[in-house]
Amino acid sequence: MSIVTLKKIMGLLIALLASNHAIAVDGLSVELGRGNATDTARIGAMWNFNQSWFTDGDWQVTGFWEATAGTWRGHSNTGGNHVITELGLTPVFRFQEKSPVGIAPYLEGGIGFHLIDLTYIYNNRRFGSAFQFGDQLGFGVRFGEKLQFDLGYRLQHLSNGGIKQPNQGINFSQIHFSYHF
Repeated sequence: MSIVTLKKIMGLLIALLASNHAIAVDGLSVELGRGNATDTARIGAMWNFNQSWFTDGDWQVTGFWEATAGTWRGHSNTGGNHVITELGLTPVFRFQEKSPVGIAPYLEGGIGFHLIDLTYIYNNRRFGSAFQFGDQLGFGVRFGEKLQFDLGYRLQHLSNGGIKQPNQGINFSQIHFSYHF
């Protein structure tokens, strides 16, 4: 997939999110991170599952789909640093209180799919394919009068799962902020 195609898709996603008809988007997010001599920044949209599991006690598992668009910027001393454009789609599952009041802590995780326009970020970090799996674990809190704000930390690993070599993968530590409508 070419960088021009990914930029067109990202532009379409941004235009869709900015429109009044954003396909019932339940929230928007921004994420900043760093890992393996690479900085990352993403924007995203979230759609709630509107489903809960394990609801017998005071806690439950629920979640949302998260579609993201972003960039990775390499800054390795080995040279050959590049900027990668990325698109992702991840089902995120959350363990949280059923009826939170004030501040609501949570744990979350998910495994999604990502497309990148380049298969290398710097001289000695190569990914083998444009298709990547992205698994993430995180924690955070929801807060605000209607629990509309969300601030959390995520640890994310992306690799192609051995589909094609080399499969070096990359790890990111990320701060995640979102607003729920």
